[in-house]
Amino acid sequence: MTEYAFLSITELGQHLRDGKVTSRRLVEYFLKRLKSRGRELNAVVTVTEETAFAQADLADAELKSGTDRGPLHGIPYGLKDLFSTKGIPTSWGSAPYRERILDDDATVYTRLKKSGAVLVAKLAMVEIAGGMGYRQANAAVTGPGLNPWNTNYWAGGSSSGSGAAVAAGLVPFALGTETWGSIMCPASFCGISGLRPTYGRVSRAGAMALSWTMDKIGPMTRSAEDCAMVLGVIAGPDDRDGSALDESFVWDHGSSHKAPFQFVLVKGSSESAHPDVRRNFERSLSELEKLGTITEIEMPDDLPWHIVPATIIDCEIAAAFEGMITSGEVWELTAPEDHYGAHAGQVIPAVDYINALRIRSNRMQPAINQLVKPFDAVVAPSRSTPAYSALKPFSESSRGYSVGTFDGAANACGLPAISVPNGLSREHQLPTGLQFTGQALSEATLLSIAAAYQQQTNWHRQHPPKS
Repeated sequence: MTEYAFLSITELGQHLRDGKVTSRRLVEYFLKRLKSRGRELNAVVTVTEETAFAQADLADAELKSGTDRGPLHGIPYGLKDLFSTKGIPTSWGSAPYRERILDDDATVYTRLKKSGAVLVAKLAMVEIAGGMGYRQANAAVTGPGLNPWNTNYWAGGSSSGSGAAVAAGLVPFALGTETWGSIMCPASFCGISGLRPTYGRVSRAGAMALSWTMDKIGPMTRSAEDCAMVLGVIAGPDDRDGSALDESFVWDHGSSHKAPFQFVLVKGSSESAHPDVRRNFERSLSELEKLGTITEIEMPDDLPWHIVPATIIDCEIAAAFEGMITSGEVWELTAPEDHYGAHAGQVIPAVDYINALRIRSNRMQPAINQLVKPFDAVVAPSRSTPAYSALKPFSESSRGYSVGTFDGAANACGLPAISVPNGLSREHQLPTGLQFTGQALSEATLLSIAAAYQQQTNWHRQHPPKS
């Protein structure tokens, strides 16, 4: 029975305010799905039943008395299991920390509680958010994250549980994190909408640090409009995080960001993609022509777009997890390659790390800003392939497919992006994604573009055949 499983935040909120359902009833409904389908997909680490009912009962009482905390009031959701939650285990997807309870609440969790949202689960993730160099799906204490469209395939990483849970109708929305693809990948593979905000837009206080200068936190939802609602709650300054920006986020439902939009396509971004990704992307370009103009440009090829972020991430991971590496806890991780994957970062010379930071700030950021600034969004496939096999090494699924260097460069430079579903593959009916990337702090424009695209397509309303 899927009466609530695939409704939007707006639709569920209307039911709550009309008295057609209570938050407690929604909690009961989604907990049942999490305990059954969620376990089948390896998407759940901890079901937070006691917390959920307490928060739901408070939401019901407040709504009944006329206190309305906003669009998320009474709505169940899940957190990627790297956000600290007092009294609830926070495993970081890893065996060494499976039962660990941190005496802290992440800022995003505090803000969601204040909005009246109801935590129903801590969701599965790739162990240590993929920082140890995993190369296959079975790299999590909960087992390989399985794709609800076809469980022979991977849900994507590292926010695998968040992507699968939203796609399968186990939660209306979830939070994920991205350092280099960890929201865009599961959003694309699972056929949902995922937003990577500008670096610093959302406080990272109380979240596991993978790469201090590249980590971002964002919503994973059914639609662009739902992403906007969640971002409006979690964004804003925070004294606990010195990198958090002063700007809050308010979306006006696109009223000040309307077509015609100016899109830019990086030359060659789909030429080396999987045929199904390329076909769906070309159809999307035809649909986007109804919303604006598309200009093609070339990516500057005189900068180390891949090497710089890879160096930064390797060095910062080695520092963040020095204790895990030197203590030997790393040998308790699930994937064999994760036992030694972070050691290389420990021997990268400091001069290389410092030069990578300098190249990023002095050369890459000005170049990427100049490329993006004249346009509303850079448009590209979200990923070069549909979902990888959950049963084979990733190298056998990627097979040399590529969408170029732009996404890595944009991630390194802290630019926002959103992935929305744009079709299914022919052979296995797996989702593909369309990605819009913009200037720093351009989330409102990107969300308006994505919402406009979703108004003229129906891919975001499709869901896996097994519901």
